[in-house]
Formats: sequence, C-alpha cells, structure tokens
Amino acid sequence: MVSLTQLVLAIVASAVAVFIASSLIHMVFKWHNRDVRGFANEDAVRAAIRASNPEPGQYAVPYCSDMKDMAKPEVQQRYVDGPIGFMMLQRSGMPKLGPMLAKWFVLSLIVAAAAGYLASRTVPAGASFLAVARVVSMATFMAYATGSVSYSIWFGKPWSSTMKDLLDAFIYGLVTACVFGWLWPR
Repeated sequence: MVSLTQLVLAIVASAVAVFIASSLIHMVFKWHNRDVRGFANEDAVRAAIRASNPEPGQYAVPYCSDMKDMAKPEVQQRYVDGPIGFMMLQRSGMPKLGPMLAKWFVLSLIVAAAAGYLASRTVPAGASFLAVARVVSMATFMAYATGSVSYSIWFGKPWSSTMKDLLDAFIYGLVTACVFGWLWPR
C-alpha cells in the first residue's frame, strides 16, 4: 500500500498544475467571460440593493423562509410575477484577489490529497500510469464538477456555463492524473 507521505510531492505538484491550468483558462483563454451578465440598469439595481443594507451572504428573490409558505397565494404570486433569482453579496470594496487565489490553491491541495488518498488505498505501488490516472482523474473530476451541476439544478445557473465548468473539471482531472501517474511510487 502507498502511504500519503509518499504522495506529498504529487499532491503539491498537481495542485500547482491545476492552479496554472485554471489561470490559463481564466486569464488567457477567458472562456468564462460571458458566463455572467450585467443589468442594463445596473446603477438602479445597485442602489436598490444598497437601500436594504444587506450583510454579505446569499439572497433569494422572492424570499420564502419556510417551504410551508409556498402554499400561500401571495407567495405564489411573487413567483409568477418574477423575477426569480439568487444572489451572493460580498463586502463592499475592491476585491482582494490574493486571498481568493490562496483559498483556490488550498482547495486544489485538498482535492489532490483526497484523490491521492483514494488512489493510495486502491492502486498498488508500481502500478501503471494508466491505472493511477483512472482513479485520480475520476476522483478529481468529481470533486471539481459536482458543485456547478448542483447550481444549475437548484439555482438556475445556465447549463452552458456549467458545461464549461465541466470542461474545466475534466482538464483539472487530466492534469492531476498526469502528475500522479508520473510521480507514482515505483
């Protein structure tokens, strides 16, 4: 059985590789640039949101705190009238990219460690590149892919955006699998 300490280099190297792949996807190829849209009357929308002085967090429109309230005609009418939406609000101020990138890297380390753990328990030392890659790529793909699908199902995220996220997850799985296959203990 392969120990996780034997996989530290593969875990860190694959997290770095995913970080680089992600940077290329978002900063060079920019295939997610059209996934989010702005409002034609953005200033009015921002003013309306500011007027309610919301704390950072997740919000729903219309808001229904208890599913039992969905039976009320006035609540049903709010859904009929629309719009229906979900919004995440952050604190005001310029976005701090550094902490977000650090959190993304930590997530990449966690995903790589989980994939490495699974592989270390199912793939023996000395296994072929392909045997390692199968397990690691599937575990990594599932980790990066499932959240986006859930958002399309429950929150109306456009499926076209989710398809791009699935392509990202496939690439991250492929990159991670290649690193693990290359550095797998022989």
